[in-house]
Amino acid sequence: MNPPSPYPSRRFGAPLSRNPGDSVDGVLVVDKPSGPTSHDIVAMIRRKFDFRKVGHGGTLDPQATGLLVILIGRATKLSGHFLGSDKAYEGVMRLGVTTDSHDADGKIVKEADFSHVTREQLEAEMRKMTGDILQTPPMVSAAKVDGVPLYKSARRGQTVERKAKLIHIYEFTLKGFASPCAEFFIRCTKGTYVRTLCADIGDALGCGAHLQALRRTESGAMKIQDALGMDAIMAMTLEELRGKLIPMTRFMAALAGFPPSGPA
Repeated sequence: MNPPSPYPSRRFGAPLSRNPGDSVDGVLVVDKPSGPTSHDIVAMIRRKFDFRKVGHGGTLDPQATGLLVILIGRATKLSGHFLGSDKAYEGVMRLGVTTDSHDADGKIVKEADFSHVTREQLEAEMRKMTGDILQTPPMVSAAKVDGVPLYKSARRGQTVERKAKLIHIYEFTLKGFASPCAEFFIRCTKGTYVRTLCADIGDALGCGAHLQALRRTESGAMKIQDALGMDAIMAMTLEELRGKLIPMTRFMAALAGFPPSGPA
C-alpha cells in the first residue's frame, strides 16, 4: 500500500489554488515620500497585496521624493529598461555648507561664507556641467568597489579609490535663487549623482554646497503626473490596484529593440 501523499488531493483537471496576487503583472508609478528607502516601498507593496515578485526601476535616496517605478510579477523583467533610462529632477542646492554625503542627511564637515555668490555665477557653473562630464561616485553611495558598497567603507572611515564614469547632462537650469538656496531643474543620464554635482558647484564657487532636497519628475517615458501616492495605494484593494497598472505591452517593443508602433 502506497504511503499517503503529503500534497493535497484534487480532481484531475481541476486548477491548483493560487494566490490572487500571482496573476498580477504590470508597472506601477509611485510618488515616493521622503523618509522610506526604495526597498521599503517595495516591501510595503509586497506585504499589502501579497505579491511574490516586486521590484523597482531605479532607486531614490531616502531623503528624495517623487517618481519611483515599481515592477510587479512578470514586469520585473523590465528592470533593465527603466534602470537605463534618462531621468529628470527638481532640486534645491544649499550654499555654504559641505556634508560628507553631499546631501542634507550627511554630517557637516565645513561651513563657509556664501554671500559673494551671484545668480550669474551659479548659472555659469551649471552651464559648465552641461554635456558629457566625468563624475566620481561619492564615498557615501551604494556604488561598489571590489564588491563592497562604498558607504560600508565610509562607515569604517576608509576612503576608497573610485573610477570616474561618463555621464551626460542634457539640461541644468537655475529656476530660483534666494541665497543661500538655489532651486534647479536637471535632466540627465542614468547613474548621475545630483548631490555630487551640487558639491562640485559649491567647491567651484569657493563656499561649498550640498543637495538640500530632490524630487524625481521623470524616468524614461514615465512622468510624475502618472504617479500615485503611497497613502492612496495602501488604501486600495487588489482589484483597484490592478486597474491602475500600466500593462507590460507598452514597454515590450522598446525592450526588444524595436521602434514604438504608431505615429511619432
